[in-house]
Amino acid sequence: MRFIETPLPGAWIIELDLLGDERGWFARTFDADEFEARGLDPTIAQCNASFNARQATLRGMHYQAEPHGESKLVRCVRGAIFDVAVDLRTDSPTRCRWHAVELSAENRRAFYIPAGLAHGFQTLTDDCEVLYQMGQRYVPDAARGVRWDDPAFGIRWPEAECERIVSEKDRTYPDFLR
Repeated sequence: MRFIETPLPGAWIIELDLLGDERGWFARTFDADEFEARGLDPTIAQCNASFNARQATLRGMHYQAEPHGESKLVRCVRGAIFDVAVDLRTDSPTRCRWHAVELSAENRRAFYIPAGLAHGFQTLTDDCEVLYQMGQRYVPDAARGVRWDDPAFGIRWPEAECERIVSEKDRTYPDFLR
């Protein structure tokens, strides 16, 4: 695995080292020791998947309030997504800044998002499947979100070739107050 730092402290892009032969390839997608060596939370409390039938489906921006803050390791195993993290940590020098990475079945990248960052994505193709390894279990009372188009962040989402599909919940989060 190759870890690539992002401008957001604690958020990393992870590329796989493929070991191939005539059968295909093998790769390690997670190693707790490698995560700990970089100061990342290696806890995996829950694994989730989402399927998104249509291009321009937008999910996010979601996080869990403390003390249930959750890290996420996100991979797209079918299709392609524009994956975004926004720093919401009050003591962070990058508060309210965002970083995005394209995750796809083709590039096999993963995005590690630490607790304190909101996460969301927009599908770039039809029929996307996304896998999440979560550092905490889902706690409904701690579930939070910020609006995907909130001017406090200025996320530059890819132009959609069709109308975006965004849930009512994700469209109606209030403005983020710094």
